[in-house]
Amino acid sequence: MTAERAKSRYSAMLRIRASEEALQKLFADGRIPGFVHLSIGQEAVAVGVSSCLRDADTVSSNHRGHGHTLAKGVELEPFFAEILGRETGLCRGRGGSMHVADFSKGMLGANGIVGAGLPITTGSALALKLLGKGDIAVVYFGDGALAQGLVHECINLSALWSLPVMFVCENNGWSEFSPTSRQMATSLRKLADAFGVEYRAVDGNRVSEVAATAETLVAGMRKAPAPAILECATTRVRGHFEGDRQDYRTASEIQSLPARDPLSLARAEMQVEGVPPDWFDEVAKQIAVEVNNAVAKALTAPPPIDADLAAGVYAGMGSK
Repeated sequence: MTAERAKSRYSAMLRIRASEEALQKLFADGRIPGFVHLSIGQEAVAVGVSSCLRDADTVSSNHRGHGHTLAKGVELEPFFAEILGRETGLCRGRGGSMHVADFSKGMLGANGIVGAGLPITTGSALALKLLGKGDIAVVYFGDGALAQGLVHECINLSALWSLPVMFVCENNGWSEFSPTSRQMATSLRKLADAFGVEYRAVDGNRVSEVAATAETLVAGMRKAPAPAILECATTRVRGHFEGDRQDYRTASEIQSLPARDPLSLARAEMQVEGVPPDWFDEVAKQIAVEVNNAVAKALTAPPPIDADLAAGVYAGMGSK
């Protein structure tokens, strides 16, 4: 069972990595409108947490949300179609990279506004608590959001009302182009203590560690609704956005990134447990086919109909 779960998590991380590498090329080729923020190097957080979730659990994300979206089970073809601005996309091509959502999978959406996913998730957690089925809400945010007032307000409200919400901070050390130390005068651990919220810190690049800790937190939240904070120390490999030259990072930091690759770390652990090298080759081929097929179908999908562009935005507009 342990080996099968490890294989499932590795496959999920590889699917995210392959999907974002495809997006990287599509963006470079001018096929994607707007900005793209990739989560390459941070896959273990999304997969580790999502491995403990079910469809009825809800997730809110941020501008770097592709991994969270795919880890929650969203299908590849409508995912790519959305980012490419096609009518067959998850949001009919209206949302794009920073606003992907799929309510059928509990994915409430990525968000281009820093910290904006927290109040959405806090509200969802209240609804889930009232329903009383043991479902929970998860919100992903970066260390760059810690200085936002919304973070403090939502943690406070969740503590006061005992809401089943897990605040997952992906601390990659950078708030856009500035180190975290220049954004926050305290720490997330101290903030959790101030509000009396359970706090755990993990190596966010080791999917087994993220999954084990998240599983413990989620199990407790399902039994007795209460908020929890999971801080994951992780690594942003690409720039803040595609096209960012990353002049603010030192050469030594850039050179150290491969050693922190969550896929390499997971593979090393799995090989120690006896997973043969052939398995990794086969799953890589399988996922490459899945991603290539999804991209090809998305590229042939039609763009949104001009007359329908305002549908869902203003009442009474759009074609009949």
